[in-house]
Amino acid sequence: MPNVIVKLWPGKSAERKRRLTAAIVDDVTDILGYGPDWISVALEEVASADWSDSVYGPDIARQWHRLAKRPGYGPGPAPSTPEKDK
Repeated sequence: MPNVIVKLWPGKSAERKRRLTAAIVDDVTDILGYGPDWISVALEEVASADWSDSVYGPDIARQWHRLAKRPGYGPGPAPSTPEKDK
């Protein structure tokens, strides 16, 4: 605990992914005070053609209120769906 998940487009080198992982672990250790053995990092590559349906919709637009850092692209939060009449 904590588990950090980074979703990104494919194509970054193994070295860049290693550096990103190390930086995340270093910052979580420094800022939150957890030892490195308590931290897990997952890098999930998502094709740009799938980004909107696989990431933007479910993880960004529909979770807008939970984002600690919001993107500078896209329309923003998904409109809320009214409850169905009972």
